[in-house]
Amino acid sequence: MSSLSSALEQRSAGRCELCDTAANLVPFTVAPKEGHSADEQVAVCPTCLNALAEPTAHAAHWQCLTGAIWSETPAVQALSYKTLSALTGEDWAAEALESVEFPENVVSWATGGTGGETVIHKDAFGNELAAGDAVLLTQNLNVKGANFIAPKGTLVKKIRLVADNAEQIEGKINGDTIVILTKFVKKQG
Repeated sequence: MSSLSSALEQRSAGRCELCDTAANLVPFTVAPKEGHSADEQVAVCPTCLNALAEPTAHAAHWQCLTGAIWSETPAVQALSYKTLSALTGEDWAAEALESVEFPENVVSWATGGTGGETVIHKDAFGNELAAGDAVLLTQNLNVKGANFIAPKGTLVKKIRLVADNAEQIEGKINGDTIVILTKFVKKQG
């Protein structure tokens, strides 16, 4: 693998941008970007590089992302989001994702877009939704995979937008993160 560009070396200060280890760093291009500049890459150590090949097999290692996710560098944010999103069975990963409000271009990048396309989410009444909004359920919802019904009027705070589907948002109800169809919610003022 190639060595770090001077810009990437300077930005990383000789430490892995994911786990903060001082090691022999290599550039990792965050797909679907092509790595034409340091802005599309992350400086990673050999351990992180190996774990990126199969994130779910190295779930314990990725707890380091609870710190990296707060980076101000879009490439680090996108790679952290992408990796944490792959760890669907880990509660701590879902909590880490919920703790940060990502710019839409970072979420789009992380979910396979280039950051140029925009998906607009609207509630049942045509109001545009944004990440972090609070919504009310407009009807009782049977939560699949859980043993409860979310009643009409339930407040769901800090929603996340499903980047590639304008009809879906994610939110936490009774401690469970669930996908909610936008046609069943009303944006809170």
